[in-house]
Amino acid sequence: MTTESDPSYPAHWEADVVLRDGGTARIRPITTEDAGRLVSFYEQVSDESKYYRFFAPYPRLSDRDVHRFTHHDYVDRVGLAATIGGEFIGTVRYDRIGSDGRPATGPADEAEVAFLVQDAHQGRGVASALLEHIGAVARERGIRRFAAEVLPANNKMIKVFTDAGYQQKRSFEDGSVRLTLDLEPTAESLAVQRAREQRAEARSVQRLLTPRSVAVIGVSRSGSGVGAATLRNLRDSGFHGHLYAVNAARAPGIEGDLLDGVRAYRALADIGAPVDLAVVAVPADRVPQVVADCGEHGVQGLVVLSAGYGESGAQGTARQRELVRQVRSYGMRLIGPNAFGVINAAPEVELNASLAPAPLPKRGRIGLFTQSGAIGIALLSGLLRRGEGLSSFVSAGNRADVSGNDILQYWYDDEATDVALLYLETLGNPRKFTRLARRTAAVKPVVVAKGGRHTPAGHVVPDTRLPDATVSALLRQAGVIRVDTVTELVDVGLLLAAQPLPAGPRIAILGNSESLGVLTYDACLTQGLRPLPPLDLTTAASPADFRTALAAALASDDCDAVVVTAIPWVSERALADDLADALREAVAEVPGKPVAVVHVELGELVEALSAARGTAPVRGPAPPPRSPSAGAVPAATPAPVTPPADPRTAGERDRIPSYPAAERAVKALAEAVRYGQWRRAIAEPGQVPEYEDIDEGGAAGQLSRLLAAVPDGEVLTLADPDARELLGRYGIRVHATLPAPSADAAVSAARVLGYPVALKTTASHLRHRADLGGVRLDLTTEAELRRSYEELTEALGKPAELLPVVQAMVPRGVDTVVRSVIDPAAGAVLSFGLAGVASELLGDTAHRLVPATDRDAAGLIRSIRTAPLLFGWRGSDPVNTPALEELLLRLSRLVDDHPEVVGVSLEPVVVATDGLSVLSATVRLAHAPARSDLGPRTLPSY
Repeated sequence: MTTESDPSYPAHWEADVVLRDGGTARIRPITTEDAGRLVSFYEQVSDESKYYRFFAPYPRLSDRDVHRFTHHDYVDRVGLAATIGGEFIGTVRYDRIGSDGRPATGPADEAEVAFLVQDAHQGRGVASALLEHIGAVARERGIRRFAAEVLPANNKMIKVFTDAGYQQKRSFEDGSVRLTLDLEPTAESLAVQRAREQRAEARSVQRLLTPRSVAVIGVSRSGSGVGAATLRNLRDSGFHGHLYAVNAARAPGIEGDLLDGVRAYRALADIGAPVDLAVVAVPADRVPQVVADCGEHGVQGLVVLSAGYGESGAQGTARQRELVRQVRSYGMRLIGPNAFGVINAAPEVELNASLAPAPLPKRGRIGLFTQSGAIGIALLSGLLRRGEGLSSFVSAGNRADVSGNDILQYWYDDEATDVALLYLETLGNPRKFTRLARRTAAVKPVVVAKGGRHTPAGHVVPDTRLPDATVSALLRQAGVIRVDTVTELVDVGLLLAAQPLPAGPRIAILGNSESLGVLTYDACLTQGLRPLPPLDLTTAASPADFRTALAAALASDDCDAVVVTAIPWVSERALADDLADALREAVAEVPGKPVAVVHVELGELVEALSAARGTAPVRGPAPPPRSPSAGAVPAATPAPVTPPADPRTAGERDRIPSYPAAERAVKALAEAVRYGQWRRAIAEPGQVPEYEDIDEGGAAGQLSRLLAAVPDGEVLTLADPDARELLGRYGIRVHATLPAPSADAAVSAARVLGYPVALKTTASHLRHRADLGGVRLDLTTEAELRRSYEELTEALGKPAELLPVVQAMVPRGVDTVVRSVIDPAAGAVLSFGLAGVASELLGDTAHRLVPATDRDAAGLIRSIRTAPLLFGWRGSDPVNTPALEELLLRLSRLVDDHPEVVGVSLEPVVVATDGLSVLSATVRLAHAPARSDLGPRTLPSY
């Protein structure tokens, strides 16, 4: 007998999933305790579905059937159930079979699989989710193929198999369709799985943001407290659906208006009508009963404003885990707890289920997500002050269920959102976040302000294990615009929401203040832009002069964007409205380039410029890029010059963003320039090259032998010969080093390698520390070698302490460091920098996620600040960067093909004009961890 408390019960197969319609279900192994649930489930299945399952009329399960379907060994016989509210809504089962089709045990690698889904839940994607999970279980148990017999009329089940994306065979035998599925994940099956994930998670958020009815639970009779405040905000926002208040303290039998026309009830069950969204504002100890009431009433989602959860310590964290478990058990989704609320400004919804005071923010093109309520208030206020509206807003508090990943899934195809702004204190699942962000950033900007770089003691948000520099690099690779402050988040969002993307970095500057123009010019240089000389219109310039100058700048082929600077006039003859109209007219006359305004003490201008008064201009063709300036690092590959399509709607493009400081305007513009460059670059995606000399099978065999005696959880550092052999299988040649425990041994080594040679110490405290005198180069004779050996041992210690080695000299070049490491959260990360001070002291290291493409490798070596040293700095000869790019790609292939390789350090890699030399390598191995991103869809567990 196997129960959930049995040690043999595979608890790691339990998972919460989002179904096609946005609801949730729990998938878990079937146990002997499920007999009653199975019988009840089967009684609710139609006769037709039973016929399709058993190929004959089968009105009820016999005792023998119930025993068979609830007793499993979880190896050769496995059953999984999808449940809601503890009851079965679907089941799947596999039985391992041999070549003769009869029950078998290992090493047979085929199993027969069958599904049954309750009719009321068919069409929700239950069978597809069960297939993903039973497939993962089968692979874990050594099963490589599924076989299924399906009646030809059972089109729904045939479609479940054929749409899964697996390699499959199909035949017609004895009146049924026989399907055989290869369970090895393919690019197609992964794409299918992620597309289903996106649709389901987006739909789950949509249900939260577009409810037809809302109940606020926990509204005080006095009208005070967060419940009453939220109810007032819902009422005053003009919510288009039905609105209810629930107050358990109301006298029995009394119904009336609690707050200006909002009907109040003692309990949710008394409402007598469907409720889509419940806003919960009761003390934490009362929340479980409220959740149970909501689940029984059929509520689709909850916004829990109540505090006292993960932010309050260990006891609160346990309470939060139980809350998530309970909410999901009813098929609901949860925003919170400790949430600030949600806003949907769509005119057909007008939902303000938050603590943000009315009125509802006006409709705009920006979507906003925050983990912090305080930050949410600041961002809403900042957007409101500067005339920008919202499409949607979610402040998720402790984000125990719905997170930034879910919101990105929703915004990806939300036509009302053009720009996604997120304030995050942790990425949660960095691997998934970067994947979703990259896909979203390909169609609309994603701007992130990430707090928690240095988490203080006692802070409730868990710190990430990834270094902040690595996080920034990975976000950049995904096309995410990362900013440092919430002010910058608003600044960048305003520009991207109101203006087209710039086609390049050339910036025209014009205005009525020479000094402000110079400040703007300096700010452009600081941000890596290419400003043109500022045009001073003088303090006597009129709005008409501004209009003429701006139209001329926009029409010029020499600039990609314009910054207008403005200071107050001495006289009152020109008003802010006049200047705003003049600038807007110039933009309408010559559309297609972004414009930003820097103002000094012109508050009226901000309001005038933020008002939308016309129709959107049509984007014109982008000018071709100029050649790089002297001494610049050459681009990896010329990017297409056609800018991305402008997604903004008519009537919104004529808003011109304004900034009270040149640095802020230029920072926002620079981020838009870099994002535009990324969008153009991904239009021609890079490739992961194939190398014919890679010995993938040989490497797999070597790794298997090396790890045979290594316990799970331990890391093995390879000896130099093993490391050289493994790397050599991927075309990475590491120059040999020979031990030199004595002067005579050093001389013998030099004779084998050939002069000139290098004498180096390899002790851990001296390794790669040429500054300590542990390296002697260009030793051309035996006498020089013996003398250097004597000096080395006299100065630094005995040979047994120094562990000296001899290595043949290689051509001089630039010393670099190439590394790869497996991060538990982000996956394999490829890193590059120059050896020594640049990377160790200054942190000048660049990172990319594995697998890296040829574009990634080219960008990696060009993205460090010291990259000019590779490309002919101050007249030196450029080094062989194509050879360096190939080395990076080969290492990326190695760690991507073999997740057992958890760390590689190549240091130094000397890159010369005609090639490169890897002088030292450290390789670390461990048993491969499970790849959660390649497994079946599942919600995070807490």
